[in-house]
Amino acid sequence: MPARSLTSHLSDPEATCALAAAIGQRLRAGDVLLLGGSIGAGKTHFARCLIQSLLHEPEDVPSPTYTLVQVYDTRHGPLWHADLYRLSGIDEIVELGLVDAFDTAICLVEWPDRLDGLAPDSALRLDFSVTGEETRDVTLNWSHPRWDGVPELAA
Repeated sequence: MPARSLTSHLSDPEATCALAAAIGQRLRAGDVLLLGGSIGAGKTHFARCLIQSLLHEPEDVPSPTYTLVQVYDTRHGPLWHADLYRLSGIDEIVELGLVDAFDTAICLVEWPDRLDGLAPDSALRLDFSVTGEETRDVTLNWSHPRWDGVPELAA
């Protein structure tokens, strides 16, 4: 299937949360979201909003910058939130168990460029860019038909 792409403007942090919650409602084990963009572009904010929307009870959702992976029990099954910024090689990613989690959990991966070819072909990529103090653009890229309904969520 050919690659598809959509860019959406997020007018404020609440719009980012609304998109995250809408996408979160579609997720199930085996779904992988690759969150790209520079530092401060909104990756972690998006991930926090998505995770909060799926939790049974509200809880703190810290950035996994130093822990590398945070795992949550959600209404849609286990969810892994990984931040690969500090990793330097594929071996470290494999040691984390992230590649196995791609098949058994919902996975949100910040700094997916560190995966170096390990990302599943079925992943949805979201690239965030800063357009103003509180505004962001997000470009969604996918080739798997699993994500064909996403444009309606991001419109």
